[in-house]
Order: sequence, then structure tokens, then C-alpha cells
Amino acid sequence: MTDQPAPARTARHQLDSTAAAGLQERAERTRADADRYAAVLEDIAANGLPSVEDCTPWEELREAQLARLAAQRPAVA
Repeated sequence: MTDQPAPARTARHQLDSTAAAGLQERAERTRADADRYAAVLEDIAANGLPSVEDCTPWEELREAQLARLAAQRPAVA
């Protein structure tokens, strides 16, 4: 630690309403994702891991995600 005082805080710049709304939507999505993840962890803690037969192989999940991403991207001529 130094004996120098902390620098004074500068004023914050307010966001325009569109940017603020976008950040709030992102926060809501992030919070919802975290809640779903926590629910999965709580289920595993309470009931144990699911059987292998009840799980989807990661390769199938990867291919499905890649297909979704490819569908969102415009085709290149």
C-alpha cells in the first residue's frame, strides 16, 4: 500500500436509452442462464448424475449448435 491518496473519481457518462435497454436485456438473459445452470447443479446435488442413456453425446450437441450458427450466417457466394 502507498501513502498516496486514491485518485478522485470522475463523473460517470450516462448511456442513451437504447444502450441502457440493451444492457438490461443482457443482464436479464445472463441472470436467466445462471438460474438454469444453478437449477441443474442443484438437481445433480439432490439426485446424482443422470444415467449415460439419458444424456445427449457432446458431439451431437456440438453439431446442432454449429448448424444453428450456420443458419444464422448469410451464405457466401
